[in-house]
Amino acid sequence: MPFKKLNFSELDIIEMKKRSKLLLHSLRKRRSVREFSSRNVPIQVITDCIKAAALAPSGANKQPWHFALVKDKMVKKQIRIAAEKEEKEFYKHRASKEWLEDLNQFGTDWNKPFLEKAPYLIIIFSQIFEDTENGKKRKNYYVSESVGIAAGFLLSALHNAGLATLTHTPSPMNFLSKILKRPENERAFLLIPVGYPANDAEIPIITKKPFSEIFTKI
Repeated sequence: MPFKKLNFSELDIIEMKKRSKLLLHSLRKRRSVREFSSRNVPIQVITDCIKAAALAPSGANKQPWHFALVKDKMVKKQIRIAAEKEEKEFYKHRASKEWLEDLNQFGTDWNKPFLEKAPYLIIIFSQIFEDTENGKKRKNYYVSESVGIAAGFLLSALHNAGLATLTHTPSPMNFLSKILKRPENERAFLLIPVGYPANDAEIPIITKKPFSEIFTKI
C-alpha cells in the first residue's frame, strides 16, 4: 500500500482550548428526543452527516457499515409495526424487573409513534464479513467497535447540523434486514429517527455522572 506524508495543521493553544470548549458546550445541549415534528429536512443535510460518519476509523480500514436512509411513509409504517411487535414482547416478557424499573424514569413503553412521525429514519447496519468479486467471504475486524464509533460520529454530526435524534434498538432487529432487503452479511446495529423536535416535545430531567467518577488521570 502506498503512503503519503501527513498534512497536519497544528493549532495554537488558544485556538485548541476555544474549539474544545465550543464542542463541549454544543454536545452538552444534545438530548435524545422521542417526540418529533413531521417537518421536512433537506436531504443534503442528512447525507452530508452520513458522509461524515463514514469518515470514522475502523479495524484494518474495512469500514464495516452500511447506512440506510428511509423517508418512504409506507416503509416507515412497516418498520413501526415490526418494531412495536418486538417491543411488546420486550416489555411484557423479555425485560427483567430491574431493567423495567430503570426504564420507568423515561416513561417509555412499546408504543413508538416517532418511527412514523420523524421525517427520516437512519438504520446503521454492521457488516460481519464482506463478499469479494470472486464470491469469497473476507472477515471484518473489530466490527462492533468500528460501527459504534461511526454511530457516534453520525449523532454528533446531526446534532451539529441542528437536528434531533434518538438511538432506538428494538431487540431483536432482524426485521429491518428483511424490510430493507439487506444482504446476509449485514446485521442491524442502530435505528436513528432524525428531524426537528415537536414544538411540545418534553425530555426527562436527568444528570450525567460527575467527571471525577468517569475520569482517571495516571
